[in-house]
Amino acid sequence: MPVTIAIETPLQDEVRQLIAELNTYLLSLFPPEVCSHLTVEQMSQPDTTVFIARDNGAAVGCGALRQHGNGLGEVKRMYTRPSHQGRRIGGQIVEAIEALARTEGLTQLVLETGVGLDAAWRVYERAGFERCGPVLHYPDIPSSVFYQKALVA
Repeated sequence: MPVTIAIETPLQDEVRQLIAELNTYLLSLFPPEVCSHLTVEQMSQPDTTVFIARDNGAAVGCGALRQHGNGLGEVKRMYTRPSHQGRRIGGQIVEAIEALARTEGLTQLVLETGVGLDAAWRVYERAGFERCGPVLHYPDIPSSVFYQKALVA
């Protein structure tokens, strides 16, 4: 059975665990003061849509689209469990996020990620994102890497 990707509420125990794993991973690489984590409660707000990847019913990956107004969307909380990495699940989540962004009439997607997260960079670059300067409220710090993608009709 193939991995499925669907919009789900983050307010589920299984998704909370997935987000906790993501936070633990990021905090093993970066100090807390440079991490911009959305909590599952923040992810459940109307401006954010959460996508969950499932393999045989088990949550194995996630990502979110946060809308900021003026046609701008942000890719957030991208994560695939190590057991499922290398299967292009992240790319499928980014495709789902982009499809929703286009449906919602957004004209640009942006994101902030970290130095050394080469696998994440590959996912974004394969999806057509390009490096750029700081986006939104994120400070221009050495540990951050920024991407953007124009969504044209």
